[in-house]
Amino acid sequence: MQITPRSRLLLRLQGWVFAVLFIGLIGLLAWLSTLYVYQADWTAGGRNTISVDTRKLLAELTDPVTITAWASEDAMLRKQIKDLVGSYQRFKPDIELEFINPDTAPERVRTEGVTVDGELVVGYQGRGEHVQVRSEQKLTNALLRVSRQDERWIVFLTGHGERDPHGEANADLGAFGKELERNGIKVQNVNLAENPIPKNTSLLVIAGPRVNLLPGEVAMVRDFVTQGGNLLWLAEPGKPAGLESLAEQLGIAFLPGVVVDATTQAFGIDDPSFALVTAYPAHEVTREFKSVTVFPEAAALEIREDPHWQATPILSTLSRSWTELGELKGEIQFDENTDERAGPLNIGVALTATALSGDAADTNTPPHEQRVIVTGDGDFLSNTYLGNAGNLDLGLNMVHWLSHDDAFIDIRVKVAPDTTLELGRIAQGVIGLGALIGLPILLMTSGLVIWLRRRRR
Repeated sequence: MQITPRSRLLLRLQGWVFAVLFIGLIGLLAWLSTLYVYQADWTAGGRNTISVDTRKLLAELTDPVTITAWASEDAMLRKQIKDLVGSYQRFKPDIELEFINPDTAPERVRTEGVTVDGELVVGYQGRGEHVQVRSEQKLTNALLRVSRQDERWIVFLTGHGERDPHGEANADLGAFGKELERNGIKVQNVNLAENPIPKNTSLLVIAGPRVNLLPGEVAMVRDFVTQGGNLLWLAEPGKPAGLESLAEQLGIAFLPGVVVDATTQAFGIDDPSFALVTAYPAHEVTREFKSVTVFPEAAALEIREDPHWQATPILSTLSRSWTELGELKGEIQFDENTDERAGPLNIGVALTATALSGDAADTNTPPHEQRVIVTGDGDFLSNTYLGNAGNLDLGLNMVHWLSHDDAFIDIRVKVAPDTTLELGRIAQGVIGLGALIGLPILLMTSGLVIWLRRRRR
């Protein structure tokens, strides 16, 4: 082909046209990338993709979701939160993530009740839920809680000197009541001398009455349990408050005396009336629960055979504990030839039974599982001791289980099948000898060969 000025001009124009078209194509692809997003998870088992159950839940959420991350200026921590929330935002773009440094807003930290660096507060339709463990299961269950339209009412018995869920005194449960309300649970007091137990009660709480209930009030509580109601009984040592018949109905008994735990001295606690629980059974309330819980002045419980109830101890003291019948003064010790009982001792029991919903006489009503928890101490949830160790988390776990919130999505953790490499002894020996002996010999031989070749030239 003969190159002429005309052909040279045509080639130059073709080059410019190609460049313009190429740049336009790149710009078009860049613009399309802002409208359409495609991501692929090539990890084994799809570890970076949320589960099908979570995606179904996100599809049912019609309104925007706000997630406030109370995280310090830690790049790794904030990246973990962004990656977790980002996996949700792929399927629900209207999830808004906001970071707040708790060090710069201490007043808001106290108001919001934030206790952990990296804690998430999930908001939806005016309801909020705190997430302290950053995992798909915890975050999805928090979304499920805030998305529930039905209101759960927890009714606290009052009128007999019980601990007040709205009170500010040291012995009251005001701080715990606020935590319940943050979790979307409505808290209400009821005086049985004035009003009966409301019909919309999902859980009745008896928090350490100081004076005896009237026989009619005891009958109301027993009828509530007989009709399948859920109960949380926070008892105290030596104070049945006229509820002996309720304990008999539940198939439990309170041992006399106060639990004394000698193990507390190792934790710097000089008060002998404090009991510690460090290990927990495989129960829904204490599943994956590893925090130490502290119980001041607890009573031990004894489970009696009852065909109606299935009882499971969920809180047990260590072996160096006993029920002290004498005064807690001076030097105290376990007396074998007395009614004192040696540990380990049960100070918390969960009971379940099959009950009918609604009218017990209605045979067409489907049965449900009735749940009751009885503890020998109520101080562990009081304003004074709620912040100790894992007391708050334990109390919330109890309420969630009693309210049947354990039916939330159980998402299995996705793990990679190839994170570990197991080698036999022969393989380990070959690798070790190869690195220590074989590799140096190979390098020396190659060096010697190169030296000989260069010398022959």
